[in-house]
Amino acid sequence: MMDYRHIRVNRYREIIAVFTKQGFGLLLKRLGFPNPLKKKPRVLDDGIIPDNTEASTGKRLRLALEELGPAFIKLGQILSIRQDILPLDITEELKKLQDSVHPFPFSEVKTLIETEFKDRLENIYKEFDEEPVAAASISQVHRAKLFSGKQVAVKVQRPGIEKLIELDLDILHDIARFVDHHTKYGEFYDFGGMVADFENMIKNELDFTKEGENADIFMCNFSCDEGVTVPKVKWIYTTKYVLTMEYSEGIKISDLKALEQAGIDRRKVAEKLATSMCNQVLRDGFFHADPHPGNVQVMPDGTIVFLDLGMVGCLNESRKGMISNFFIGVAFKDSRMVVSSILDMEAMTDRSNVKKFEKDVDAIIEKYLIMPMSEMKIDGLLHEIFQIAFLNHIKIPREFALLAKSLGTLQGLLEKLAPDLNPLVIAEPIAKKLLFQPFSAKKLRAQIKNSLLDYGNFLNDFTTAIRNLFHKAADENFTVQFEMKKMDTFQRRLERIFNRISFSVILLAVSIIIAGVLISSGLSADTSSEMYLFNMAVLKISLALAVMIVLGLVISMIRSRH
Repeated sequence: MMDYRHIRVNRYREIIAVFTKQGFGLLLKRLGFPNPLKKKPRVLDDGIIPDNTEASTGKRLRLALEELGPAFIKLGQILSIRQDILPLDITEELKKLQDSVHPFPFSEVKTLIETEFKDRLENIYKEFDEEPVAAASISQVHRAKLFSGKQVAVKVQRPGIEKLIELDLDILHDIARFVDHHTKYGEFYDFGGMVADFENMIKNELDFTKEGENADIFMCNFSCDEGVTVPKVKWIYTTKYVLTMEYSEGIKISDLKALEQAGIDRRKVAEKLATSMCNQVLRDGFFHADPHPGNVQVMPDGTIVFLDLGMVGCLNESRKGMISNFFIGVAFKDSRMVVSSILDMEAMTDRSNVKKFEKDVDAIIEKYLIMPMSEMKIDGLLHEIFQIAFLNHIKIPREFALLAKSLGTLQGLLEKLAPDLNPLVIAEPIAKKLLFQPFSAKKLRAQIKNSLLDYGNFLNDFTTAIRNLFHKAADENFTVQFEMKKMDTFQRRLERIFNRISFSVILLAVSIIIAGVLISSGLSADTSSEMYLFNMAVLKISLALAVMIVLGLVISMIRSRH
């Protein structure tokens, strides 16, 4: 059996081969990777020659990611909204990434379910369709019926996919470390942190109990929203690898013809969808991070059903407040609030450039100030902000990147359902309501309660600290130490001052002696030659002593460095 190291090396070779086949061989060669292709590349099913560099860079990158499997597909989907990292033409192509593959055999489905529940399939479900209704790289969905007669959708994880994704995540960590340490992008972006966030997200998708918990949270959040729901989880029939939920037999939200035939008002559906997404982000801080057309259905009565709840964005209170302030600033066209909310995310690596960043954001806001709210495009706004983010060395937080992905997908759906509807128009009244939410009685009560608890904990800690201080003071060995900051610098300054004072005193003394000798010499200038010689001798001796004293003082200071 092949060990993990050999499996890892083979996967590296496969990844290099795929990118080389798609025309990235020169880039890989410059980075130091070998070319594993020794034969002429095959032609794909759609007639595209993989190494044909006439195709755009974005298209060749998309084909490579699709061929490499789920980890690379989902990474590409996230990168599709990172215009601060990749050029616009590549991000637009990555938005076309498809996560659809051939289904795996029913025999494997049956084996996995029976292993998970330790029972025969016919004892678990009354009926179970062998043909899946949908298949993706991580899982596929089968329709089934419980013994209660309830129709359910059973999501089954593809065998072996967890190990493959773990292997790919290890390789992505290696690539991130390389980019962080050997490219200019590593100075501006924490690619290692990005891969860590991506790893956490995709591992949550691999654990179907996490998706079930997400569904329960959405169900609770939607309890006060009319016409929006998610399928109910059947926890008795759910494990890490098998998820059983109510079967939703709605209309795909992008099927405009079916919506019209069912007599469903497309604009009302669009308004309800936009309102729900704005509430998820601004009110709940818990939002669907992948609301593409395949994950949103419309029931005959117009109810919107969100499906595939594995990828979600979660905002803590602090982040939710910052992002709420961002959209409130956009809704009110307040550039200062927009700039402040972005800076509060602590995304800047160098805050010395804040003024330039504020001017860049001001320029964007000024552009949108003269634009009617109905004409503002949220994806265009976010794209421009991502562009100046790179220029100002800003790391976009993961939550903000996921939010941009969700809102960009929402914008695309709304343009099909109701081209004249703008999500910012929907967000404006919600933002205004949230602006005054901190002053509501409920919020104020919560804040007062939290403040009282904080002060109570502070007083308790303070009392304990004082008690410990008194206990230590009663000890005979108790000592108190005081330390002055930059004491060495202060001491050196004092020494220089005293040196100058000492030097001045010595010079003053010598000057007085010499002056006395000179005065005495002048007074006795008319006396005998013997007195003159004596005065000259005293003067010379005094000068010699003065020079010796000064030299001695200088040498002493030099030796002691004081």
